[in-house]
Amino acid sequence: MENISLLLSEALTPYHASLGAAGSRGECLVTLKDAAGTVVLERVVSAEQLRDKRLLTDVVDGFHRDLLIAEGRLEPSMIAALRHVASSRAFTASAGFV
Repeated sequence: MENISLLLSEALTPYHASLGAAGSRGECLVTLKDAAGTVVLERVVSAEQLRDKRLLTDVVDGFHRDLLIAEGRLEPSMIAALRHVASSRAFTASAGFV
């Protein structure tokens, strides 16, 4: 798990990631702290998400999004709008209207 913590810290620089136990099924509490040691984000993730490379990439992407929101650089409503546009394009492309 120490390797996962180091990978997360590297992927989420300048934040420091630490892992702690969070559940009876092997869930882990991932805590991100800034340089001053202040907790910025915490999230419970399954052990499977930390073992599978693709799922771990999704976890990192989720933290990046949440950090943008926490830093005030992205509004949650903007995420919803972007998802709506992406799903509209996918629907249009699958219907042959592109």
